[in-house]
Amino acid sequence: MTEYLQKAKEAKSVLASLSGETRNKVLYALAKGLRDATPEILEANKVDMEYAKDNKLSASMQERLMLDEKRVEAMAASVEVIAGLRDPLGRVLDGWSQPNGLKIQKVAIPIGVIAIIYESRPNVTSDTAALCFKSGNVAVLKGGKEAVNSNNAIAKAMGQVLESFSLPKEIISMLPDSSREGVMNLVKMDRYVDLIIPRGGESLIRAVCENATVPVVKHDKGVCNLFLDESADADMSISIAVNAKVQRPSVCNSIETLLVHKNAANRLLPLLKAAFDEKNTVLKGCDKTLGIVSVAQVTEEDYYTEYGENILNIKIVESIDEAIKHISKYGSGHSDSIVTENYRNAEYFLDSVDSACVYVNASTRFTDGGEFGFGAEVGISTNKLHSRGPMGVDDLTTYKYKIFGSGQVRG
Repeated sequence: MTEYLQKAKEAKSVLASLSGETRNKVLYALAKGLRDATPEILEANKVDMEYAKDNKLSASMQERLMLDEKRVEAMAASVEVIAGLRDPLGRVLDGWSQPNGLKIQKVAIPIGVIAIIYESRPNVTSDTAALCFKSGNVAVLKGGKEAVNSNNAIAKAMGQVLESFSLPKEIISMLPDSSREGVMNLVKMDRYVDLIIPRGGESLIRAVCENATVPVVKHDKGVCNLFLDESADADMSISIAVNAKVQRPSVCNSIETLLVHKNAANRLLPLLKAAFDEKNTVLKGCDKTLGIVSVAQVTEEDYYTEYGENILNIKIVESIDEAIKHISKYGSGHSDSIVTENYRNAEYFLDSVDSACVYVNASTRFTDGGEFGFGAEVGISTNKLHSRGPMGVDDLTTYKYKIFGSGQVRG
């Protein structure tokens, strides 16, 4: 582990010497490398899918794990989008002159060696590698055991491209010791690693945060909520609610609880029930909900739960304030939305809900690096420092101060 991370740290200087134009040239080659390696990647993914079925992994886990030609093409296209983004490095973030004549610039630079620990989705391997490369960072990748063959095939294809440019393979590489002990060792390697980004299940996030001496930006669970205000349009409410839950239930930006204002409940709930029944959604409701539509009984614990399945809680609330209090108590600070025709309530919700992404009249499913124009994201941060929400190339930079003098000394 130490020798491997030493080489990763040494690779920082090689990557830092590359111009933005060269980094983009390599990224376009990485995209081509993924396309050329599609047969090998899909063959490796078949092995992982067999493992998933044999070990009875959940349907949502298998959906995230599965690759086909369309998904590999999307991975390659994402790398090309990242290549086309503006260069995040060397940007002058601020600049000023002091009375003594010193000229000071605040300039964006790479963070350094970034270790990304993730589960299930193989596209995370190429997305995070490309984002790190674009922003001048070395990527140390640790995927889940359920996707080991897919991840290794993707990393191999990208490594071959790096070699063709005479670049160190450590710039993009899979962690050689993928055991739990290896990961717990990695998160303490603050001499070599500058940042840890864990994304995955609650137990993974907790284990990393409790053991790391390296700084951590966590990408925690997504307990997202949608509030239908009393003025909510029925057609819009149904469209957004169904999309936010059903379009891809396994992902972190799908909703887990639907909050409905008491004055809209009788009007909206029967329509919503019919729409979700068509999608085979399992609905759970509070006592007041059960008085209007026939669904299962929700529990207190359900409101804290990230299902990752086509399951949805419904709760009737007295007011917008009760909806906001519910989100504050049970939500994870990820993504929450309101459907309303009331401008004042929209602004109040936007200002009062303390989540990374807060929407008005739109699905939470848009919390995504690609949808935000970032090409992809390393993850969706529920931290408040130093990054929040979809984490793109700009969030993988820090800064230094460059000070220009003309002989000044301090008296």
